Amino acid sequence: MRKEEIGTVLDGVPMALVLAGPDQRVVAANEAATALFGAAMVGRPCNAFLRHPDFLGGLEASLGARRRSTARILHAGAGRETHLEVTFSPMPVENRSGTLIAFEDLTAFEQAGAMRRDFVANVSHELRTPLTALVGFIETLRGAARDDAGARERFLTIMEREAGRMIRLVNDLLSLSRVEAEERRRPSDEVEILGLLGSALASHKDAAAATGVTLRLEPCPGPVKLRADADQLTQVFHNLIENALKYGASGKEVTVRVSRIEREPVLRGPAVQIEVIDRGEGIDPLHLPRLTERFYRVDTHRSREKGGTGLGLAIVKHIVNRHRGRLRIESELGKGSRFMVILPSG
Repeated sequence: MRKEEIGTVLDGVPMALVLAGPDQRVVAANEAATALFGAAMVGRPCNAFLRHPDFLGGLEASLGARRRSTARILHAGAGRETHLEVTFSPMPVENRSGTLIAFEDLTAFEQAGAMRRDFVANVSHELRTPLTALVGFIETLRGAARDDAGARERFLTIMEREAGRMIRLVNDLLSLSRVEAEERRRPSDEVEILGLLGSALASHKDAAAATGVTLRLEPCPGPVKLRADADQLTQVFHNLIENALKYGASGKEVTVRVSRIEREPVLRGPAVQIEVIDRGEGIDPLHLPRLTERFYRVDTHRSREKGGTGLGLAIVKHIVNRHRGRLRIESELGKGSRFMVILPSG
């Protein structure tokens, strides 16, 4: 096949492809390869754009032994690391030996695998601590504290708290799993938002009173109806209000504000904004981009003391995504935090 014909064929393939001649110079490269390794590849030696030893060894073996082979390499370029599976396939070029090199980008696959491993490790760690505590208290109650009524009552209280923490963790994991499974399907039911917010605030009334916090609802005029899943939005409101009471209680006031936006630039249309505002300690801006990650905590010890699982904001993010909305977080140390859920109303 002539070089011109080879170039036309390679450009029609979305995967990065490079054709190397017997002297290990690039005979042809498609647009995907140029995007991956940079322009002006044709005529350059292959080691000029990729010097990984497994790549160079596979190239030499393919040209010399004329056999198909593969290699896994990590390519650092364009400001990021790319996991590549490289396949070397012998291919004649104008009656001379050559090799077609295909680069399959496995970065997303590798990242998904790393996320799964981290997720399993995090869940195992979160469960191990209360389970270890429970086993220890059970052994103590069977032994030294068998006849100590005071110790027994104290240990049973701690065991109940640790068991409750595990139950909350399992429930949040199930909620997160359900939300992720439905994330691609936008809800179709029409829901009145102010009623859901009123119910959510009422359910937290006692917790707010116990910590001396005033809960206020600032609704916009008239009913607010959206295409939404009522149960999931209720969970969003519960999580945000609960977080505000846990971590912003020092401000002694939590405000839930509802407003209409005539045109939201990102959503490209009218929207409704629900804000949960506290006047507590605030959050260092360093943490804001990671708040919705699973198991990410600003203060791990404090979060666990208050019964947090580290999954609440991750659940909020996925529910908001399912509703094709946006979640924005603003905070300033010493002045409190503002969590904004913006949902399309069109």
